[in-house]
Order: sequence, then C-alpha cells, then structure tokens
Amino acid sequence: MNTNTPTRHTFVAEAANTSRKRLWIASPYFVPDEGVVTALQTASLRGTDVRILLPQKADHLLVWLSSFSFLEDTLPFGVRIFRYQPGFLHQKVMLIDDRLASVGTANLDNRSFRLNFEITALSSDPVFVQQIEAMLTEDFKATIETKIEDFTKRPFWFRAACRLARLMAPLQ
Repeated sequence: MNTNTPTRHTFVAEAANTSRKRLWIASPYFVPDEGVVTALQTASLRGTDVRILLPQKADHLLVWLSSFSFLEDTLPFGVRIFRYQPGFLHQKVMLIDDRLASVGTANLDNRSFRLNFEITALSSDPVFVQQIEAMLTEDFKATIETKIEDFTKRPFWFRAACRLARLMAPLQ
C-alpha cells in the first residue's frame, strides 16, 4: 500500500460511491477536494439522500468562507447542506445507508484528508448505526437547510471573499 494514500479521502469517496439509500455527514468544516465533491455529486444523482450537516457559526473564518464556495458545486446536484443553529457543531460523524456509521476526529477538509493525524471508528453494529441515525435525525431538526441563494444573493464582496478563501483550500 502506498503510504501517501489519503485514507480519509478514500473512505469518504468510497462511502459516497457505495451508498444507495443515504449518506449523512456531520463535520464542522466543509472544504472537500474535487474527488470528494464528484463522489458526493454522483451519489446524489444516483438517488442517494446526501446530507452535509455543518455549524451555522464558525470558529475558523477562512474555512467557513471557503465552505460557501462549495454550494455551487453541490446543491445543484441534489446534495443537501444544513446549518446547525443552536451553537458550534464539532461532531465528525457519518451514516452510510442503514449498514455503517463512523465517529472520529477527521473533518471533511484537506487537512484531515492529507495532513493531520486522525482516527475514525467504523461500525456495522445495527444498534450503533440506529443510535447514530437517531442522533443525526434530532440534529437535523435544529438546522436550516442551505439554499444556493445563501451564496449567490450575498454581496459581491462576500462571494469574492469566499472564492479567495477557497484558493487556500489545500491548506485548510
């Protein structure tokens, strides 16, 4: 095995590629690379319920701004993005159909894909998978679904700042 293989990237792409019913991902940061974006788009176009749960409030301005620039790459393909309202959301969880759930330290960003030392537990235990589903279902009740207008109707300076921040995505 190539030790330079970004395993978190591969895991997220494989989850998207093999999901059939749903792929729900909670992460405080959403700065995916092109391969993950393509996998999410493809899963959604295939009919998978792809949802990304993000915090409404940011703890890192550049990462938060960058995430808006990905709305144009995901929402038109049916990927649904939700902003958690009660406070900062810091969970890193994934639910793949009714068969797998993961919990760990890895975000949905390039730092977690390629730079940071991260750990994620993957479980196929039906009870655990149901618990993650119940937790995320409750979390989605405390969200507002993001629309493309949340980016396109913003002032020019905001959209420009998001696109400039995205240029830093490989380091975020």
